[in-house]
Amino acid sequence: MRIGELSQRTGTSRRLLRYYEEQGLIVSQRCANGYRAYDDAFVDRVRQIRGLLDAGLPTRIIKQILPCLDKPRVIHFSDATPEMIATLEHERDRMTRRIEVLIRNRDAISEYLAAVLEGDRSKATSRDVEKRSAAVSI
Repeated sequence: MRIGELSQRTGTSRRLLRYYEEQGLIVSQRCANGYRAYDDAFVDRVRQIRGLLDAGLPTRIIKQILPCLDKPRVIHFSDATPEMIATLEHERDRMTRRIEVLIRNRDAISEYLAAVLEGDRSKATSRDVEKRSAAVSI
């Protein structure tokens, strides 16, 4: 398939696909006309890459673990080095810290919204009481 179809099937821009190729994350074959051609397996591969990037892994680490991935969400490490394990542990711990910060921020925003919405309800109730009082006094 050509880059446009891969882009459409994965929801990934052509520019990002070219970047993944520059980083050695995916490989294309060149057709006689110079167009890039990708195997169907790259649909899952690009989705894996997107998921790992969304999880916060840098491309240099993704490049190291891609050979161990055979299908989405399944990782096989038959020859993991101590360095690779340490790198993945570090990345996992970094993600955990990031998740904790995101949870704190989400909770703070939720508290703020609850206070604002409660304040709006109180103001609306006060206005309704004032309107009724004004209507009665007329």
